[in-house]
Amino acid sequence: MSAVPETPAAPSRPTVTEREAREVAEAAREQDWRKPSFAKELFLGRFRPDLIHPHPLPADQDVQRGEEFLAKLRDFCETQIDGAAIEREAVIPDEVITGLKELGALGMKIDTKYGGLGLTQVYYNKALALVGSASPAIGALLSAHQSIGVPQPLKIFGTREQKETFLPRCARTDISAFLLTEPDVGSDPARLATTAVPDGDDYVLDGVKLWTTNGVVADLLVVMARVPTSEGHRGGITAFVVEASSEGVTVENRNAFMGLRGLENGVTRFHQVRVPASHRIGEEGQGLKIALTTLNTGRLSLPAMCVGAGKWCLKIAREWSAVREQWGKPVALHEAVGSKIAFIAATTFALEAVVDLSSQMADEDRNDIRIEAALAKLYGSEMAWLMADELVQIRGGRGFETADSLRARGERAVPAEQMLRDLRINRIFEGSTEIMHLLIAREAVDAHLSVAGDLIDPDKSLGDKARAGVNAGVFYAKWLPKLVPGPGRLPGAYGDFKHGIDLSPHLRYVERTSRRLARSTFYAMSRWQGRMETKQGFLGRIVDIGAELFAMSAACVRAELLRSRGDHGREAYQLADAFCRQARLRVEELFGRLWSNTDDLDRKVVKNVLAGSYAWLEDGVVDPSGDGPWIADATPGPPTRDNVHRPIR
Repeated sequence: MSAVPETPAAPSRPTVTEREAREVAEAAREQDWRKPSFAKELFLGRFRPDLIHPHPLPADQDVQRGEEFLAKLRDFCETQIDGAAIEREAVIPDEVITGLKELGALGMKIDTKYGGLGLTQVYYNKALALVGSASPAIGALLSAHQSIGVPQPLKIFGTREQKETFLPRCARTDISAFLLTEPDVGSDPARLATTAVPDGDDYVLDGVKLWTTNGVVADLLVVMARVPTSEGHRGGITAFVVEASSEGVTVENRNAFMGLRGLENGVTRFHQVRVPASHRIGEEGQGLKIALTTLNTGRLSLPAMCVGAGKWCLKIAREWSAVREQWGKPVALHEAVGSKIAFIAATTFALEAVVDLSSQMADEDRNDIRIEAALAKLYGSEMAWLMADELVQIRGGRGFETADSLRARGERAVPAEQMLRDLRINRIFEGSTEIMHLLIAREAVDAHLSVAGDLIDPDKSLGDKARAGVNAGVFYAKWLPKLVPGPGRLPGAYGDFKHGIDLSPHLRYVERTSRRLARSTFYAMSRWQGRMETKQGFLGRIVDIGAELFAMSAACVRAELLRSRGDHGREAYQLADAFCRQARLRVEELFGRLWSNTDDLDRKVVKNVLAGSYAWLEDGVVDPSGDGPWIADATPGPPTRDNVHRPIR
């Protein structure tokens, strides 16, 4: 009788309660608001156009440097990048990456004193939009390298020695990656299992990281690992710069996806990897704070590429709809198609306004843009997906057909279906839409929690609640009366936005609606108190309303900027007007769904689904899924698979 093999031990993972997980996330937040925030004020019912108008502008030397690089990058994209080949072969050719290195594209955001180009956030985003239109996979590679990879956290938190050691490499030769996610850890980092155990002047890393964008080709890694608490070590989740060539680092798989087929994304195992303490970024326990702070501006790269996608969708929709005829006239002139084109045009204008405004505010460092950047990411990823979906519909059967198939039968190879597939990940990348809703909602109600949080915390003492009650009374006595009157009810308010087309009614609507939004939030907190954090449907709608109001504000301010500069001002006013009218319809629908929805019923249905009460509904199909566990085993230990890491030199 053969022996029964022993079942491998389950990977050791920190056991945390829901409350402990929230506490970890809360501790990683930036707690203070030292600078004004347009979006934060908007959620509090205070419309502050003075924070965004007149539209901030880059310095002349920044414009010159940025435009010179964009010209070189455009030539490279047009002559050296074959997006169709990257899609077909699912890999970015080494010579393309080498060419980008020589162009300086790896160092767009790195200071010139470290060998970088020193571009502003505005021009960095324009560059990503440009290169992403040639190949979204290349856009993702450059963004992951500079927005969340080694350069950005070192720029903010690195020591002088770390910057001098790593930034010149990142600017010209070395690709970097960011490693946080694990097979069983997504948006809940409190359960992070990768460890970094202190050993003399080193840390020893053990664990497995999943979805390591750039990880397959990276030279340098930013790794988040848990340091155990011990004498002389406060412990906690900590950030490290790790050489990808270190002994014990193994890329065990190159992952493949429905889109971004050239993405160098893998699974990376660390087994007894020694990392010098000098490679630790910040202090022990600061890892999540470093990650979130990095993402404050890093998130702007994703909506920047969504802007590029919108511009391309508009170009194809315009050209195709003008030549394709149905029932005696171009399809663009049929209202059912024309409304889709109008949506794409207006939304592209507004999304570019949001990204440019947020980016310029980031460059000036005058405002706190953590909410603006998060809204840009959320709004950009959702709206770009809708625009690409509408383009596929406008193209009809040709929208569903691949570019290679179109080319093979003699038609223009328009990769509309690829665009849809490539954009889909943006609703998940760098914080899923659902997580972004919660993140933004937490920041939006921060002022309330600061004064009244103890009132709704079941663990606080009666004394704490009493003190919170006094503080809340003072705050709300001043705040609530301001939510009734406002300039949004004055017919002449914001009159400087009237030039042929009148945008002032839209800004008055934003002002009135921001106060309405704040009243709704206050009412919800009064009604649900400590349970409000479980009302994710409600919070998501609150955030979506705020996103629309921010986009309306940005669109109007951008239109006025272009008018004042004599740069397509009349057309910009038309687009801003169209967008605001479309957005107002969406806002009113969202307000209606705040209090009239199926959220409670949905929760009951979900419980029954999980209990198997509707399993009979699944009869009549076969499941083509393969065998295997839902989540791969990530037990620390030596690698069992070949190393597929391939640095590009």
